[in-house]
Amino acid sequence: MITVTSAETVPCISGFHALSDSLRMRVLDCLRTQEMCVCDLCTLLEVSQSKLSFHLKVLKDANLVRARPQGRWTYYSLNLAQFVTLEQYLAEFRRFSPILPDRGPKVNAESPCP
Repeated sequence: MITVTSAETVPCISGFHALSDSLRMRVLDCLRTQEMCVCDLCTLLEVSQSKLSFHLKVLKDANLVRARPQGRWTYYSLNLAQFVTLEQYLAEFRRFSPILPDRGPKVNAESPCP
């Protein structure tokens, strides 16, 4: 197995890891239209603050959300620039891939695969 890690892919690895959890995706959906306080996110998502804090830390470490302390609360919002970085990373696969998109079943009499 070949492992390639460059300075460009490291932020993408943590970003895609952060996106791989359903609760974190729900958090991002909540933040899609507005900045939210952690207490409001707990209520909306019906999770404990300790569980949510863990997932918010993963999202923050992946640079997908920003945290803004105000008084005794912390408000979270999306960091759209990081989403653009992930989109650009994926776009490179589409742009430079020698493999064309699947156009339906291929019939080859010599192939053992259906």
